[in-house]
Amino acid sequence: MFRIAHKEDLAKDITQIIVEAPQIAKKAKAGQFVAVVIDEKSERVPLTLADWNSNKGTITLIFQKVGFTTKKLGALNSGGYIQHILGPLGHPSEIKEFGTVICMGGGVGIAEVYPVSRAFKEAGNRVLGIIGARSKELLILEDKMRGICDELFITTDDGSYGSKGLVIEVLKGLFEVVEKSTHTKFPDLVYCIGPVR
Repeated sequence: MFRIAHKEDLAKDITQIIVEAPQIAKKAKAGQFVAVVIDEKSERVPLTLADWNSNKGTITLIFQKVGFTTKKLGALNSGGYIQHILGPLGHPSEIKEFGTVICMGGGVGIAEVYPVSRAFKEAGNRVLGIIGARSKELLILEDKMRGICDELFITTDDGSYGSKGLVIEVLKGLFEVVEKSTHTKFPDLVYCIGPVR
């Protein structure tokens, strides 16, 4: 059993839980995920490791309550228990010093972009972040991203905060600036999380 140490609603239908999972926290790396089974009647759902603290033995999971299982998980409170968490799973992101790295994601995908952006920064890269949401009320992890990015660009679909439009439009704009400049070079890597359109 895995105890929920803290629960917080980040936005409408987006919840963050901090779970006591010392073995997972000790091995976690940016870009990995866990498989969560709430109880004996629940299906297994994959969730990105949004953060972890190996000293405290905790992992942070951020998820959108869209289906039966994520709604059930979101109904649990601090002090509640999850029956089983398997992980960390998946290949970690390739983190090394590339130079300038753009990390971008939208909606709940920012939960995956954050630890990867932090890892790139810790590896000595210049990190430009681009995050977006449908509206200001749905934007998550802005402060955390600001804390690690050299520059942070924000978009909202409805224009209620930052630039109006999608994150990809900011990326296109950055590339257009580079193409016109004789002093600015293209980024060495672009790391994207989000739907293929």
